[in-house]
Amino acid sequence: MFALVDVNNFYVSCQRVFQPELEGRPVVVLSNNDGCIVSRSNEVKALGLNMAAPWHELQALARQHGIVALSSNYALYADMSARVMRLLGQMAPQQEIYSIDECFLGLQGMAIDSAAFGQQIRQRVRQHTGLPVCVGFAPSKTLAKLCNAWAKRRPELNGVCDWRTLAPAQRQAWLAATPVDEVWGIGRQLSQRLALRHIHTVLDLQQASASQLRAEFGLPVARTVQELNGLSCLPLSAVADKQQILCSRSFGRPVYSQQELAEAISTYLARAAEKLRRQQSAAGSIGLFIRTNPFRAEAPQYRRHLVFPLAQASDDTVQLTRVALWLLARLYQPGYAYAKAGVILSDLCPRQAVQGHLFAASADPLRRAGLNATLDQINQRFGRGRIRLASCGGQQPGWSMRQLRRSPSWTTRWEDLPTAYAR
Repeated sequence: MFALVDVNNFYVSCQRVFQPELEGRPVVVLSNNDGCIVSRSNEVKALGLNMAAPWHELQALARQHGIVALSSNYALYADMSARVMRLLGQMAPQQEIYSIDECFLGLQGMAIDSAAFGQQIRQRVRQHTGLPVCVGFAPSKTLAKLCNAWAKRRPELNGVCDWRTLAPAQRQAWLAATPVDEVWGIGRQLSQRLALRHIHTVLDLQQASASQLRAEFGLPVARTVQELNGLSCLPLSAVADKQQILCSRSFGRPVYSQQELAEAISTYLARAAEKLRRQQSAAGSIGLFIRTNPFRAEAPQYRRHLVFPLAQASDDTVQLTRVALWLLARLYQPGYAYAKAGVILSDLCPRQAVQGHLFAASADPLRRAGLNATLDQINQRFGRGRIRLASCGGQQPGWSMRQLRRSPSWTTRWEDLPTAYAR
């Protein structure tokens, strides 16, 4: 038996925890540079606004309905996610963190009343974090995700749906009313291909022949059919280390100089190296890309990337930054308005498995490891970027993302801690 626990409208809900005046109001959270909608409250969904809708095209509608728009606050969301996942991991013998706002729980061996246990999960998460969640129970992960979606949409379920307690007629009616592209793993393109075989709803897919679909669409679709029929084909998996670490951002304004590009690249590399050390890995190669804005057709366009293999895998911020800036010097061309840059750390391996090298870049790797560890500890305690390389530039560079509507980082910065006043 599996449970899928998902935080409702995660980004918006995180904001509402610390801004309760937003409850009941239409709220959206915007993407990098305040560009597009990436999270919507139920009130906004009721207005028919879609995900990824450009915010600049919605100003009149926002004024008409009083829509509140907020910039993404990734530090807040990551911290709130960690709190939720830590709490849920204590409530079941197995856990698979699937995304920032949802996870599977393995309930094998637990004698539970699913309705009561589901409400217990909802109450505990709400009490400890302030976030609303819904829970779906089923004998397969695909059905658990489907039940979770029903728990969100059907008020009569009160946030908890168990596949086993639904009457057969009710199951069939709900499956017939759910489009096939809402099934986990069935995207828009695949649903269009399935429509040619007259498979339009989840019920159609459930009743289809798994062997015939496997011949045409491959094993994943056949497994989905089996999962929809209650046969578990997708076991829980532990959270695996990343095989590649990417850090990139669009700039808040066009960047022309190599100096400002170097500041951005150094900043992104520092963040990527911190993630690398957190999972106890080292990178065997570095990739770097820079590009102009492809949506400005009237402006000169330039896009290039380079990948450089390291003689010895490393997690050292100084060494990796030196290589990244060397790559930038070979990529940069003056006269272009650069809109985005990024670094990619690839060929990752466990730090303990790094092979020694006679001509290692660092003469004293233990001392450099201590420096990086100290750097991470200080930045974790006092805030990201408090201690950084000089090549990263100042605290508030002009090229940084536009986040004109960003809320405080209430849970990760001392100066942003909420203040309570007693009367």
